[in-house]
Amino acid sequence: MTIISAPRAGREAGPRRRRKAALTVLFWLFLVPFLVWAVIRLGGWERGPVVQLFAFTPYVAAAAWVPAVLALVTRRWTVGAVAVLIAILLASAVAPRAVPSRDQGPTVGVRLNVMTSNMLFGGADAATIVKLVSEHDIAVLAVQEFTTEGKEALAAAGLGALLPYSSLADEPKADGSGVYSRYPITAPGAERNGGGFMQAHATVDVPGAGPVVVESAHPLAPYASSVLKQWRQDLLAEPRADRSEVPRILLGDFNATLDHAPLRELISRGYRDAADATGKGLIGTWGPYDGDPIPPVTIDHVLVDERIGVREVSIHPIPGSDHRAVIAGLTVPPAR
Repeated sequence: MTIISAPRAGREAGPRRRRKAALTVLFWLFLVPFLVWAVIRLGGWERGPVVQLFAFTPYVAAAAWVPAVLALVTRRWTVGAVAVLIAILLASAVAPRAVPSRDQGPTVGVRLNVMTSNMLFGGADAATIVKLVSEHDIAVLAVQEFTTEGKEALAAAGLGALLPYSSLADEPKADGSGVYSRYPITAPGAERNGGGFMQAHATVDVPGAGPVVVESAHPLAPYASSVLKQWRQDLLAEPRADRSEVPRILLGDFNATLDHAPLRELISRGYRDAADATGKGLIGTWGPYDGDPIPPVTIDHVLVDERIGVREVSIHPIPGSDHRAVIAGLTVPPAR
């Protein structure tokens, strides 16, 4: 029996080794997209069609642990080690957004609650927006995709009683924007960016804190390869926070996540992202929420001058809009 069975065992061992080797090759091939993604993300080299895809980097970072675990469970130690390294690289770019930062800015100053809401061609539920303004003691509201109909709906819902001062640039479809304030404003105005969207702005005179420049930001979306140059230009054309000037707040629909290099470059020009600073940076703000199988991404932001502190951030759904509102509690420098 021993003489007969030995050759059979040898014949069976060969196919097993080949299957094992083939599976190992598949593991390596499975890792390649994650490796490429990590290299592009860490290098800030997203270009062309991948720009839109990179908004979903947090989901890719989570998925990167699947091949790592499978390789280790099946004792493919070399593949597993490389897979873990790739997963760690992606996690290093994403995970900090879920943890409150040690540097949330100044804690001494005047409280200022701000909110931004994309109204989706002016069709967002005005009553919900006004209710959030009231319940969260909002002093400054920025709106995008702000139409005349949206303006009238907010007025009918009673926004003027809460935020009587404004700088408004309502226009058809997605082009308009506005800034509403509880406190008096100076230098109201609006500028059209290269992508065609209006960006309303104003200097808000915060009692006990002096002036703060607020701007409703709405760079062009990277919806096609042909507009990517303008998308980058819109982001990089946003005003920097200059310590020699009045503190500045940019809030709105930036059509970019923290996994897009142009937004990170904008933030490096004197800002901090409020949601990122408070550990809320992975909460999706844009769906869409109409049944499409697309996971939420974080493209609505409150960017504050580094001289302004961040206390907390919350995200709220708005009926009639495919964006969620972002509310941030800030601390602005006291008047000298």
